[in-house]
Amino acid sequence: MTDTVAGSRLAGIDWAKDNHAVCVIDEAGEPVERLVVPHTKTGIGRAVAVLRRHGVAGVGIERPDGPLVAGLLAAGLDVFVIAPSQVKALRRRYGSAGHKDDRFDAYVLADTVRTDRRRLTPLRPDTPATTTLRALIRARADLVVHRVAVTNQLRAHLDTVLPAAAGVFSELTLPISRAFLAAFPTQDAIDALTSDTLASWLSAHHYRARPAAVILDRLRTAPTGVTGPAGTALAGVTRAYLTTLTSLIEQTDTLEDQIAAALATHPDAPIFTSLPRSGTVRAARLLAEIGDARGRFPTPAALAGLAGVTPSTRQSGQTRIVAFRWAADKQLRAAICDFAADSRRTNPWAADLYTQARARGHRHPHAVRILARAWLTVIWKCWTTNTPYQPDRHNALQNLLNHTPTHAP
Repeated sequence: MTDTVAGSRLAGIDWAKDNHAVCVIDEAGEPVERLVVPHTKTGIGRAVAVLRRHGVAGVGIERPDGPLVAGLLAAGLDVFVIAPSQVKALRRRYGSAGHKDDRFDAYVLADTVRTDRRRLTPLRPDTPATTTLRALIRARADLVVHRVAVTNQLRAHLDTVLPAAAGVFSELTLPISRAFLAAFPTQDAIDALTSDTLASWLSAHHYRARPAAVILDRLRTAPTGVTGPAGTALAGVTRAYLTTLTSLIEQTDTLEDQIAAALATHPDAPIFTSLPRSGTVRAARLLAEIGDARGRFPTPAALAGLAGVTPSTRQSGQTRIVAFRWAADKQLRAAICDFAADSRRTNPWAADLYTQARARGHRHPHAVRILARAWLTVIWKCWTTNTPYQPDRHNALQNLLNHTPTHAP
């Protein structure tokens, strides 16, 4: 017994770089039309027209994105993503050879939708809540890039014009650093400072990390900057960088407030905020880049592949090459690797996986990708079951904790 409506037709499309094989079947699983269309606007339009003419109720395909999938969704068709690894296993339903053939795979995809539809999740575009969160997250990331660039430009400028101010506080982006530059933008202004004046200024700005005498000593021992009229003129450049930097920081803070508000109302927020050291922005970034369209990733491997944390394997005859996967969603890869790298600081399981990878000779970026791939399996399970991450139910973590010897103090 199948899940299809009597009289309905289904289709499978074997996606390829240049051409797509299409197979339409009836409710009994018999092919009623086959065709191959080129990967062009006209070819995709022809495929959609054929599916509409047959009144196709569902389409099976191996990938969740691209112009072809966008065209199918725009036509109002139900699209079901079936991972290539699943298709490879399903070929044996129809014979023992299991050879790869585009036309045959298109039929396998269509018939799998016919027989297993209840197990498949239809692909849906991300909800407006997710697309909005993604826009906010990416806009913030762009501002952070600009902020870092302007900070570096300001530091390079100060190294020549006002070296004393460049390193008096730990970071140029700190409010106290920016306030100091605004108040004392020239070498002459710094040279005129006294201990009492500086102490009074620091007190007015509620700064107590270091005594005024220590800071004044730093200012006095730093290389001398540009003095006189030239220093006064170059202070205009300092103010320009400072104004730009302050604006970027303020706008980034505004976006972070909007991100926090958008995340708080998102249905999937509990899943991502439950992850170790996820915080607000990092949790929002993971949610935004993974999305909420469950049908995009039928398996953890599908998610890991798009994130580019699995290697690309090419084999020809006896030659097998395993290399870095360049074709990936770089935003998603950056999000999951950022999370994975930091998770090892509080999660023993993550720390152990990372340490093992490093012990095998992998460099830091490679070890982080290995850890990211493992985390995606956990995240995918939480995501598809709408369950927050619970360390006490994470079997690998619990096994590690239970087998880690404890030493008496």
